[in-house]
Amino acid sequence: MDRLAVDGLVTEYAAAVDDGDWQAYRGLFTADGRADYRSAGGIEGDAGQVAGWLERTMLLVPMRQHLIVNRRVTFGVLAQDVGDTAQVQADYINPMRFEGPDEGVSGPSAPSEPDFVCGGRYAFAFLRTDGGWRLREVVVEEKWRLTRHPRT
Repeated sequence: MDRLAVDGLVTEYAAAVDDGDWQAYRGLFTADGRADYRSAGGIEGDAGQVAGWLERTMLLVPMRQHLIVNRRVTFGVLAQDVGDTAQVQADYINPMRFEGPDEGVSGPSAPSEPDFVCGGRYAFAFLRTDGGWRLREVVVEEKWRLTRHPRT
């Protein structure tokens, strides 16, 4: 059950970022939770600071979709109790499209390609709390980025 709960939290993380639900994003973390997006050109800080930065930054890319795969879960020990911590390493692919003149266009003429796609690996650290599993840390290790020419 713990494995399913931790895996579900990874999915909730991706959905919160992709949907721009910054309140949900903050709620996934422990009170001292942190995130580090520096390898992808972002910031490192507590979950509230990072959520604020993401909220501003993601306005530029209204279309985004995290695909988080190859999840490797391990459980650890905290205060002599087995299973109070968990680590997940997972690969990601993240296509995104910049805001542009054709935003809101749907149908056959709608743009179908992202402006850029990046990929890498997440390192998630979890802590079991009285309220269930929460993120204690997220570290992004961007490994590659593919961009196309901006739309005109």
